[in-house]
Order: sequence, then C-alpha cells, then structure tokens
Amino acid sequence: MAAATLELVHAVEAEVTAVQRFLALLELEQDLLVKGEVDELIDLARQKNELAAQITALGSGRTEALAAAGLPADRPGIDAWLAVHPSETRARDAWNLLMSLAGQAHEVNRANGELIQIRMQHNAQALEALLGSNASLTLYGPDGQNTPASGRRISDSA
Repeated sequence: MAAATLELVHAVEAEVTAVQRFLALLELEQDLLVKGEVDELIDLARQKNELAAQITALGSGRTEALAAAGLPADRPGIDAWLAVHPSETRARDAWNLLMSLAGQAHEVNRANGELIQIRMQHNAQALEALLGSNASLTLYGPDGQNTPASGRRISDSA
C-alpha cells in the first residue's frame, strides 16, 4: 500500500474511532436526559466539545491526504479517490462505516435536542404553575392596568 494511500486509510480509521466515541457520548446523554439525571450533563458537554474538536482535526488530516492526491477535500473528493483505487477495500469499508456512524450520531443528536426541548417545556410549565398561583391574585396599578402581584414573567423565547 502506497504511503499516501496508507495515510488516507489511517485518517479515516482514526475518524471512525473518534465518531464511535462521540456516538457513545450522545447515547449516554440521551440516557441521562430520559432518566432526568441532568447534573452529569455539564461534564458530558465538555467531553463532547473536546471530542468534536478532535474529530474536526482528524477531518483536516483526511482533507490534507486528499489534497496531496490532487483531489477536492470533500465527499466527492473521497468518492473520486475510492473510484481510482477500487482495490482499497479497507479505505472503502472505513469510509462507509464513518458515513453510517455520522448518520447515527446526527439522528441521536437530533433526538437529544427534542428531549432537551421537552424538558425545557416541562420546566417552564412547572415554573408557570408555581408562579401562576401567586400571579392569579392580580392588582390594579396606579395607571389602572391589571398587573400580576409577583411581577415575574417566564419567557420561553430564550
């Protein structure tokens, strides 16, 4: 296997390993969100950010290997590389696995976003219920307008 080929294979395989770890963190995040164990999410977010930076750096290694082969540093570039090297099954398998894992990570991340939205809505509703019991006793201000007693309002636009 030529040095440039080996470099690309190693770059893609390293990305596969990192994305597998990232996917595991996303699945742990989902489990914590479902169970309501939100205290651990701060450290998990830090781990995800560090791993995302590592994945970005690994992607740069792949794009450099493609550029060294005179190919564009994007998906069509790797598709062109694979077309020129049909016998490189290790690279093809690693690339296909990377694309599959990236799709899984995208889906789990989307689902986690929905779980976070649901949790935020529940929290907002709980706060509204707590504040609503006080806010139901409204008074008229000096301007004749109806004002809630607590003066606090929940904004769900944040």
